[in-house]
Amino acid sequence: IFVDLPKGEHLMEVALYARVSTGSQDPEVQLGALRQHCEQRGFTIVEEFIDHGVSGAKEKRPSLDRLNKTAWHGQFQAVLVWRFDRFARSVKHLLSALENFRSLNIHFISLQEQFDTSTPIGHAMFTMIGAMAQLERDIIRDRVKAGLDRARARGIRLGRPPVAKNISYIGFLHREGLSIPAIARKLKCSRSTIRRRLREAHHE
Repeated sequence: IFVDLPKGEHLMEVALYARVSTGSQDPEVQLGALRQHCEQRGFTIVEEFIDHGVSGAKEKRPSLDRLNKTAWHGQFQAVLVWRFDRFARSVKHLLSALENFRSLNIHFISLQEQFDTSTPIGHAMFTMIGAMAQLERDIIRDRVKAGLDRARARGIRLGRPPVAKNISYIGFLHREGLSIPAIARKLKCSRSTIRRRLREAHHE
Protein backbone atom coordinates (compact mmCIF):
# COMPACT_ATOMS: atom_id res chain seq x y z
CA ILE A 1 0.00 0.00 0.00
CA PHE A 2 1.43 3.36 -1.02
CA VAL A 3 0.66 6.28 1.25
CA ASP A 4 -1.41 9.15 -0.16
CA LEU A 5 -0.21 12.65 0.61
CA PRO A 6 -2.62 15.01 2.31
CA LYS A 7 -4.18 17.56 0.00
CA GLY A 8 -1.89 20.54 -0.31
CA GLU A 9 1.78 19.71 -0.69
CA HIS A 10 2.69 22.51 1.72
CA LEU A 11 1.70 20.18 4.56
CA MET A 12 4.59 17.82 3.83
CA GLU A 13 7.55 17.96 6.19
CA VAL A 14 10.80 16.76 4.67
CA ALA A 15 14.41 15.90 5.47
CA LEU A 16 17.33 16.83 3.21
CA TYR A 17 20.41 14.64 2.77
CA ALA A 18 23.68 15.73 1.18
CA ARG A 19 27.08 14.05 0.94
CA VAL A 20 30.47 15.27 -0.27
CA SER A 21 33.43 12.94 -0.80
CA THR A 22 36.20 15.31 0.27
CA GLY A 23 36.52 17.97 2.93
CA SER A 24 37.22 20.60 0.27
CA GLN A 25 33.85 20.11 -1.44
CA ASP A 26 30.92 22.27 -0.38
CA PRO A 27 27.59 20.53 0.37
CA GLU A 28 25.83 23.88 -0.11
CA VAL A 29 25.80 23.22 -3.86
CA GLN A 30 23.45 20.28 -3.23
CA LEU A 31 21.58 21.85 -0.33
CA GLY A 32 20.89 25.08 -2.19
CA ALA A 33 19.09 23.22 -4.98
CA LEU A 34 17.17 21.10 -2.47
CA ARG A 35 16.06 24.13 -0.46
CA GLN A 36 14.92 25.90 -3.62
CA HIS A 37 12.88 22.85 -4.64
CA CYS A 38 11.25 22.77 -1.20
CA GLU A 39 10.41 26.47 -1.42
CA GLN A 40 8.83 26.03 -4.85
CA ARG A 41 6.64 23.17 -3.63
CA GLY A 42 5.86 24.57 -0.21
CA PHE A 43 7.65 21.83 1.72
CA THR A 44 8.73 22.40 5.31
CA ILE A 45 12.33 21.37 5.98
CA VAL A 46 12.51 19.57 9.33
CA GLU A 47 16.23 18.80 9.33
CA GLU A 48 19.28 18.68 7.07
CA PHE A 49 21.61 15.69 7.27
CA ILE A 50 25.11 16.19 5.84
CA ASP A 51 28.03 13.76 5.55
CA HIS A 52 31.34 15.57 4.99
CA GLY A 53 34.32 13.84 3.38
CA VAL A 54 32.68 10.43 3.22
CA SER A 55 33.18 8.10 0.26
CA GLY A 56 30.07 6.70 -1.37
CA ALA A 57 31.47 3.18 -0.97
CA LYS A 58 31.65 3.40 2.83
CA GLU A 59 28.93 1.58 4.73
CA LYS A 60 29.15 3.86 7.76
CA ARG A 61 27.91 7.39 7.21
CA PRO A 62 27.09 9.12 10.51
CA SER A 63 24.49 11.53 9.16
CA LEU A 64 22.80 8.96 6.92
CA ASP A 65 22.63 6.55 9.85
CA ARG A 66 21.08 9.31 11.95
CA LEU A 67 18.56 10.08 9.18
CA ASN A 68 17.50 6.44 9.08
CA LYS A 69 17.09 6.35 12.86
CA THR A 70 15.07 9.58 12.79
CA ALA A 71 12.82 8.09 10.10
CA TRP A 72 11.60 5.47 12.58
CA HIS A 73 10.03 8.21 14.69
CA GLY A 74 7.93 9.65 11.85
CA GLN A 75 9.43 13.15 12.04
CA PHE A 76 9.22 13.71 8.27
CA GLN A 77 7.18 12.51 5.31
CA ALA A 78 9.82 12.61 2.58
CA VAL A 79 13.58 12.49 2.04
CA LEU A 80 15.12 14.74 -0.63
CA VAL A 81 18.55 14.17 -2.21
CA TRP A 82 20.45 15.85 -5.02
CA ARG A 83 21.29 12.64 -6.89
CA PHE A 84 21.05 8.90 -6.29
CA ASP A 85 24.81 8.45 -5.90
CA ARG A 86 24.90 11.13 -3.20
CA PHE A 87 22.57 8.93 -1.15
CA ALA A 88 23.13 5.26 -2.00
CA ARG A 89 26.43 3.41 -2.34
CA SER A 90 24.94 0.88 -4.79
CA VAL A 91 21.74 -0.06 -6.59
CA LYS A 92 21.18 -2.73 -3.96
CA HIS A 93 21.51 -0.16 -1.17
CA LEU A 94 19.12 2.21 -2.98
CA LEU A 95 16.47 -0.47 -3.46
CA SER A 96 16.72 -1.51 0.19
CA ALA A 97 16.44 2.10 1.38
CA LEU A 98 13.42 2.79 -0.84
CA GLU A 99 11.68 -0.34 0.39
CA ASN A 100 12.26 0.70 3.99
CA PHE A 101 11.05 4.24 3.36
CA ARG A 102 7.90 2.87 1.76
CA SER A 103 7.27 0.64 4.79
CA LEU A 104 7.46 3.80 6.93
CA ASN A 105 5.19 5.79 4.57
CA ILE A 106 8.07 8.12 3.65
CA HIS A 107 8.47 9.43 0.11
CA PHE A 108 11.80 9.76 -1.69
CA ILE A 109 12.74 12.53 -4.10
CA SER A 110 15.96 12.77 -6.15
CA LEU A 111 16.26 16.01 -8.11
CA GLN A 112 18.73 15.10 -10.86
CA GLU A 113 16.92 11.90 -11.82
CA GLN A 114 13.51 13.64 -11.43
CA PHE A 115 12.46 10.69 -9.29
CA ASP A 116 9.59 11.47 -6.92
CA THR A 117 7.50 8.75 -5.30
CA SER A 118 4.87 11.30 -4.26
CA THR A 119 3.74 11.71 -7.91
CA PRO A 120 1.77 9.23 -10.05
CA ILE A 121 4.74 8.71 -12.40
CA GLY A 122 7.10 8.28 -9.48
CA HIS A 123 4.67 5.83 -7.94
CA ALA A 124 4.68 3.79 -11.15
CA MET A 125 8.47 3.87 -11.28
CA PHE A 126 8.61 2.74 -7.69
CA THR A 127 6.32 -0.18 -8.50
CA MET A 128 8.87 -1.26 -11.11
CA ILE A 129 11.68 -0.84 -8.60
CA GLY A 130 9.67 -2.86 -6.10
CA ALA A 131 9.39 -5.66 -8.66
CA MET A 132 13.18 -5.58 -9.11
CA ALA A 133 13.65 -5.71 -5.35
CA GLN A 134 11.28 -8.68 -5.13
CA LEU A 135 13.23 -10.45 -7.87
CA GLU A 136 16.45 -9.88 -5.95
CA ARG A 137 14.87 -11.22 -2.75
CA ASP A 138 13.69 -14.31 -4.62
CA ILE A 139 17.22 -14.87 -5.93
CA ILE A 140 18.64 -14.47 -2.42
CA ARG A 141 16.04 -16.87 -1.02
CA ASP A 142 16.83 -19.48 -3.66
CA ARG A 143 20.57 -19.08 -3.05
CA VAL A 144 20.14 -19.49 0.71
CA LYS A 145 17.88 -22.51 0.23
CA ALA A 146 20.38 -24.11 -2.14
CA GLY A 147 23.16 -23.56 0.39
CA LEU A 148 21.11 -25.13 3.18
CA ASP A 149 20.24 -28.10 0.97
CA ARG A 150 23.94 -28.65 0.19
CA ALA A 151 24.79 -28.45 3.89
CA ARG A 152 22.11 -30.99 4.78
CA ALA A 153 23.35 -33.29 2.01
CA ARG A 154 26.81 -33.22 3.64
CA GLY A 155 25.25 -34.16 6.97
CA ILE A 156 25.73 -30.76 8.61
CA ARG A 157 23.26 -30.07 11.40
CA LEU A 158 21.54 -26.74 10.98
CA GLY A 159 19.92 -24.49 13.49
CA ARG A 160 19.97 -21.01 14.99
CA PRO A 161 18.62 -19.18 18.06
CA PRO A 162 14.98 -17.95 18.06
CA VAL A 163 14.86 -15.62 15.07
CA ALA A 164 12.90 -12.87 16.84
CA LYS A 165 15.84 -12.50 19.26
CA ASN A 166 18.67 -13.03 16.76
CA ILE A 167 19.74 -9.47 15.99
CA SER A 168 22.69 -10.58 13.85
CA TYR A 169 20.51 -12.68 11.55
CA ILE A 170 17.93 -9.92 11.17
CA GLY A 171 20.73 -7.46 10.39
CA PHE A 172 22.13 -9.89 7.81
CA LEU A 173 18.78 -10.17 6.04
CA HIS A 174 18.42 -6.38 6.08
CA ARG A 175 21.89 -5.87 4.57
CA GLU A 176 21.09 -8.47 1.94
CA GLY A 177 18.32 -6.19 0.70
CA LEU A 178 15.20 -7.57 2.37
CA SER A 179 12.72 -4.92 3.49
CA ILE A 180 11.27 -4.83 6.98
CA PRO A 181 7.90 -6.32 5.86
CA ALA A 182 9.75 -9.09 3.99
CA ILE A 183 11.89 -9.95 7.04
CA ALA A 184 8.80 -9.96 9.25
CA ARG A 185 7.06 -12.38 6.88
CA LYS A 186 10.14 -14.59 6.63
CA LEU A 187 10.62 -14.79 10.40
CA LYS A 188 6.88 -14.87 11.17
CA CYS A 189 6.96 -11.97 13.60
CA SER A 190 5.66 -8.40 13.65
CA ARG A 191 7.20 -5.45 11.81
CA SER A 192 7.57 -3.64 15.12
CA THR A 193 9.74 -6.50 16.41
CA ILE A 194 12.00 -6.25 13.36
CA ARG A 195 12.26 -2.47 13.71
CA ARG A 196 13.12 -2.85 17.39
CA ARG A 197 15.83 -5.42 16.69
CA LEU A 198 17.33 -3.22 13.96
CA ARG A 199 17.36 -0.24 16.32
CA GLU A 200 19.15 -2.40 18.89
CA ALA A 201 21.67 -3.41 16.23
CA HIS A 202 22.36 0.25 15.43
CA HIS A 203 23.16 0.90 19.08
CA GLU A 204 25.52 -2.05 19.46
